[in-house]
Amino acid sequence: MLAKEVKTGTVVVHDGNPVMIVGISVQSPSARGAATLYKFRARNVMTRNKVDITLKGTDVLQEADFSRRDVQLMYTDTEHLHVMDKEDYQQYEVPLEDAEEQVPYITEGLEGMRALIYNDACVGIEVPATVELKIAQCDPGVKGNSATSRTKPATMETGLVVQVPEYIKEDEVLKIDSRTGQFLSRA
Repeated sequence: MLAKEVKTGTVVVHDGNPVMIVGISVQSPSARGAATLYKFRARNVMTRNKVDITLKGTDVLQEADFSRRDVQLMYTDTEHLHVMDKEDYQQYEVPLEDAEEQVPYITEGLEGMRALIYNDACVGIEVPATVELKIAQCDPGVKGNSATSRTKPATMETGLVVQVPEYIKEDEVLKIDSRTGQFLSRA
């Protein structure tokens, strides 16, 4: 896989270790003929250490051999997220610190959630690109402001705060992009 094709959440092999890409920044060349640099923020899935990787767009990364299993949330305690495989009912626990980017999007009954399995251990969670969350609290819109594209903060049922248009009301269910945390539409 070319470095320019890598997306957030992809698991690749770097220096012989499987790492999950958690952030990407692109640095455009400042001179003619120079290559675009891709700076990846990654986390080693075995040791949990953070790794910084800088590559040219044409450099090749090997995708790690992982299996992705459909799971559902069982419960969350103070330290772990407990999920169950939908096919063989195997239970996995993921430390909350390892799934901190995904936890604000996980609700009971969330469809499309997957566990990354490596050597029979769950090393990460993937959530769908879009999730539906209910608004727990938001301020009412001001009458007459619907013609402008102003936004207001809304606190979702999981504690996630999202900027939404002023016409959105409390208790509505919204579609949220889990990669960026942005409002997409009403559900």
